[in-house]
Amino acid sequence: MSFPDTGFSNHLLEEYATLEYILLGDLRDLLEEYPDESNRKWLFAVLDALLDTLPREFQLRCEGGYLAEVVEQYPNWMPQVEQLRDEHEMLYANLGELRSRIAARSPFSLIASEVRRDLMGWMRSMLAHHRHERRMVQTAFNLEVGTGD
Repeated sequence: MSFPDTGFSNHLLEEYATLEYILLGDLRDLLEEYPDESNRKWLFAVLDALLDTLPREFQLRCEGGYLAEVVEQYPNWMPQVEQLRDEHEMLYANLGELRSRIAARSPFSLIASEVRRDLMGWMRSMLAHHRHERRMVQTAFNLEVGTGD
């Protein structure tokens, strides 16, 4: 199974993936700090950056079809690929809802523990989603069906 090299798109995708990784680390750090209005402003900045980055990264990963190399090799895996696509859209929507909920409620110190819990749960779900994608690609790449003598 070969994976196409799309040059510029791959480089841009790597940059978005790196930015996402950095933003998730920043988010984790912010959730560990004392919850005050300054922290809330930084939290909004990181959430806004994630809400901007995630769809751009996903759009790049969908060029030529989401996990197309997997579906090409194993068309019967399409339901799992569609489930991952739906999961990504749900994670993005959930992050937007969390951001809106944080914006609508004050003071921040009163909702900080709820925000921390919900955002940490979202991050765990996002990381699990990425693991599932990688596992599917790795399995497709390493699986050899019907090899014989």
